[in-house]
Amino acid sequence: MAGICWREALRFLNQRGRFLSALVRPLVWLFIFAAGFRSVLGVSIIPPYETYILYEVYVAPGLVAMIQLFNGLQSSLSMVYDREVGAMRILLVSPYPRWYLLLSKLVAGICVSLLQAYAFLAIAWFWEVEAPPIGYLTVLPALLLSGLMLGAMGLLMSSLFRQLENFASVMNFVIFPMFFTSSALYPLWKVQESSLPLYYICLFNPFTYAVELIRFALYGQFDPFSAMVVAGCAVAFLCAAIVAYDPSAGLMGRRGGPEAVK
Repeated sequence: MAGICWREALRFLNQRGRFLSALVRPLVWLFIFAAGFRSVLGVSIIPPYETYILYEVYVAPGLVAMIQLFNGLQSSLSMVYDREVGAMRILLVSPYPRWYLLLSKLVAGICVSLLQAYAFLAIAWFWEVEAPPIGYLTVLPALLLSGLMLGAMGLLMSSLFRQLENFASVMNFVIFPMFFTSSALYPLWKVQESSLPLYYICLFNPFTYAVELIRFALYGQFDPFSAMVVAGCAVAFLCAAIVAYDPSAGLMGRRGGPEAVK
């Protein structure tokens, strides 16, 4: 696990463009999108907020979750490459248990996403998008849990594809629908007023509960229902990914995965 985490950290440090792109994307939404829609999308007093807030304050937790969403699937994108011609091709045929290798890959991805998330929160603080000081500490467990869920989902998706081109195209059909059909950009009560079917889609979107878990944690509060949904989805995605990577039962075995090199 230490070796996989260290390798992922070195890759992250050497790919400075990856770090900048991970920050530029949410910062554009915060500085431009939120500023442009400040007067249009007003936010009433809803938990965990105790007073009226600016729109950019509302979208900040959703943008943190977006960083983790993109990082989780981007980390799995590298898994597609590593599984075919990289280091994971060798590790997957080693005596180490598959579940442990996948968990190590998940931990490495979560560590990278934490650096990106806190870097974004630091920049947002200078933009006067501030959470209570205790919130920067209480949000850590929420980021770990949501990062685990999104990373496990990415691993499950990576088991379905053997070419980078196919996986990259599917990312566009997963990331943006999950992001826009959630509470990241607008409160669910506004969605319910405009479209009831879209409201129910948002309720069945696990990304919605990752956003709300982060939102409450940033203000030192705990949302038990969101935590249960995120934890349940994380376990389900991780178990499905382990089965999919199992050479005897999963998709990798039926399609001639890395075991073919034995």
